[in-house]
Amino acid sequence: MDLPATYYKMVFFYPFTFIKQEKFPMNSNRSLLVMGLLLVSFLLFTQWQQDFNPEIQAQKQAQIQAQQQSHDVPASSTSQPADVASVKGKTITVESDVLRLTIDTLGGDVVDSDLLKHNAELHSNTPFELLQDNANRVYVAQSGLVGKNGIDTVSGRPQYQTTAESFKLADGQDAVSVPLTFEKDGVLYTKTFTLKRGSYNVDVNFNIKNSTAEAIEVQPYGQLKHTIVENSGNLTMPTYTGGAYSSSETNYKKYSFQDMEKAGLSVETNTGWIAVLQHYFVSAWIPAQDQAMTLFTRVSDDKRFATIGYRGAVTAVAPNTEANINTHLWTGPKDQKEMAETANHLDLTADYGWAWFIAKPLFWLLTTIQKAVSNWGIAIILVTIVVKSILYPLTKAQYTSMAKMRMLQPKIQEMRERFGDDRQRMSQEMMKLYKEEKVNPMGGCLPILIQMPIFIALYWTFMEAVELRHAPFFGWIQDLSAQDPYYIFPILMGASMFLLQKMSPTPVADPMQQKVMTFMPVIFTVFFLFFPAGLVLYWLTSNCITLFQQWWIYRQLEKKGLHSRKKK
Repeated sequence: MDLPATYYKMVFFYPFTFIKQEKFPMNSNRSLLVMGLLLVSFLLFTQWQQDFNPEIQAQKQAQIQAQQQSHDVPASSTSQPADVASVKGKTITVESDVLRLTIDTLGGDVVDSDLLKHNAELHSNTPFELLQDNANRVYVAQSGLVGKNGIDTVSGRPQYQTTAESFKLADGQDAVSVPLTFEKDGVLYTKTFTLKRGSYNVDVNFNIKNSTAEAIEVQPYGQLKHTIVENSGNLTMPTYTGGAYSSSETNYKKYSFQDMEKAGLSVETNTGWIAVLQHYFVSAWIPAQDQAMTLFTRVSDDKRFATIGYRGAVTAVAPNTEANINTHLWTGPKDQKEMAETANHLDLTADYGWAWFIAKPLFWLLTTIQKAVSNWGIAIILVTIVVKSILYPLTKAQYTSMAKMRMLQPKIQEMRERFGDDRQRMSQEMMKLYKEEKVNPMGGCLPILIQMPIFIALYWTFMEAVELRHAPFFGWIQDLSAQDPYYIFPILMGASMFLLQKMSPTPVADPMQQKVMTFMPVIFTVFFLFFPAGLVLYWLTSNCITLFQQWWIYRQLEKKGLHSRKKK
């Protein structure tokens, strides 16, 4: 679906048309309205992207049809792994200091992952469950061997044997390993899961020991199967749940469940990974790099489940030899540092959108300050002070321009009375006046437009940074990633906007505009009721700093004007 032309106008044309009206020169009050228009436009556009993705090219339809014809025949070296989850074996658990996995011995699938350092709910003692297989949701990490001599087939999957039902990282150990073994036709297959201390990166190794007199060929695969769900969140806090991948041609790209239903993914590459994303957390298969692989997706016939996965290159095992196939499973939070160390571009799953080049330095600054102050709320306040200090020259230019515009208001009002409804003549005379007085009517607007990307970058930083999840501030704010439970911050933010209006008493000629400006603090307050408390804290702090900066700038301008009059 193409983005409607009317939407383009609403987001990109109308706000700027509104700004350029000669009745609407930029002052502090009107700046708030411009910020509101831009903010609402940004959120509407974000929500549109969540709900409607551009249509995939018709050629991809042929790809999915070809895949649907072949993926149920995993014995073929050119086909996709089968959709396997109808039969279950017994389960075993393996636990490190940060991660507990539940593994089904039938196929060796990971059917549950508990993140021991992340609570499911604030102040709960129940760990967050990422991978899961229950009545509400299926979200499992499957892997195995297909191909000419593959052991994962439509007719069945290997029933692995193990030495115990539970494994746990002991004190003093750096890693714990769980070997699963399966023997067939003189070939011993060992699938080993290794969990390392403090890491969500799980090593998954296949060892194939061929004791026969003939060579065998297998292909590794890994896939994530997920119940198809709608994106969650709301207009102010939209969250994405769906697929993503990285390849030789594309560092990072989302591929939603809706995309999978429209057309199956089929990408030939020699590097990359596949993943399923959700708010703050991600699971990903990272196969051995620098080897040919195919990234694919499919959707079950009943449209209940979507699968995204990879199929690796053929591995040949000569008679009386053995081979190892290594891969990695990430299942955990969007820890950008560790993900970057695990695989190229995996940290991009902490998706800051188009403002990433601003958000990444801001996130680095935020985390650096937090390490010093040990409080994310204080870190947000200090980051706001740093940002506002850097932008002070723009702020000064903005309010200086606004002050000059106020000085011209009597002349502009006299022009309105003189020219009446002759808008063309009015515009010509106003432009002449601006030129004579060396005033830029957009001078108050441009600094705001420059500051908007910074606000958007901070918005996505607060939305994507798992470090802020359940992070307390003081008193009633126990989770900066959630909305203020008592709405105190939004009310204070609205009050700060009201004070900014009072400090800019220039009247608005148009009664309708006057009414809009009167209700802007109320509108923003209601809007911010649903924003994360951390973002509202940033906006409130920014408004308070702006109040001081505005007072200081106007005071200096008044002193300068008074000094000039005395000299005359």
